[in-house]
Amino acid sequence: MQLLAYILVYPLLWMVSILPFRLLYLISDGLYLFLYYIIGYRKKVVYSNLKLVLPNKTEKELKLIQKKFFKHLCDMFLEMAKTMTISEKQLKKRFIIVNPEELKRLESLNKSVILTFGHYASWEWSIVLQNYINFKGLAVYKKLANKYFDKLVRDIRSKFNTDLISTKETIFVINENEAKGIKSIIGFLSDQSPKRTKEVYWGEFMGIETPCFTGAERLAKKLDLSTAFFKVTKIKRGHYKAEIKTLAENPNEYEDYQLTDMFLREVEKQIYEAPEYYFWTHKRWKHKRKSEQ
Repeated sequence: MQLLAYILVYPLLWMVSILPFRLLYLISDGLYLFLYYIIGYRKKVVYSNLKLVLPNKTEKELKLIQKKFFKHLCDMFLEMAKTMTISEKQLKKRFIIVNPEELKRLESLNKSVILTFGHYASWEWSIVLQNYINFKGLAVYKKLANKYFDKLVRDIRSKFNTDLISTKETIFVINENEAKGIKSIIGFLSDQSPKRTKEVYWGEFMGIETPCFTGAERLAKKLDLSTAFFKVTKIKRGHYKAEIKTLAENPNEYEDYQLTDMFLREVEKQIYEAPEYYFWTHKRWKHKRKSEQ
């Protein structure tokens, strides 16, 4: 069944990937109308999230943000497919690193770097980063259940020599690289919601107490890795820019969870600036402390 799904979907993705951008975005417009007005894909979840974290917005303002988000979501999905065949030249033109010199400075410290992202704007096209660094590029991702699509995702995201490592492989691979003297820049999408456990860190994100992912901070402190934030901004349709903002060169100088909170504040700034580009379809704030239930 997994193979059948892959055989049916892969040719469609490939055909989309070879389309010129103008036609790609015409399809995106049609997909938006279908998702938003006909099937209403996760509209309730998106609106509920927006209302929760942006309480000062009017219903009209929230509805407008919701529509803009769904348009961006469709663009991003088709841009991900486009990555299958996009050239390095095209990608560097459409995803600009505004301060690559900061990457070089961090590399000059001769320590691996943890680069934290939010689910904001475009994280898929950040694979162009490998063209600006001398260190090995690694990206942590959650393995897909369908092994054929999982391989496709790995192939797409590694086309410019960035290696994907699953969450379960992360510690082993990075420890092994460090033991061999291989320096890396490791990308973490760190704003997802972890499972609620007794040991989970409850931080504040968008004014709401919620479980927070702390793996990037814990790894940075364990191995003494520099940490930075990758701020991606959408300039216009199909065009992005990214800025590297160093958070800590010596992570063990910071109190526990301080780096996690610093990262969350950076993501919040992005959301407040242009909330339509955040990934609102997941129930990010679904967990509550037992005392609050």
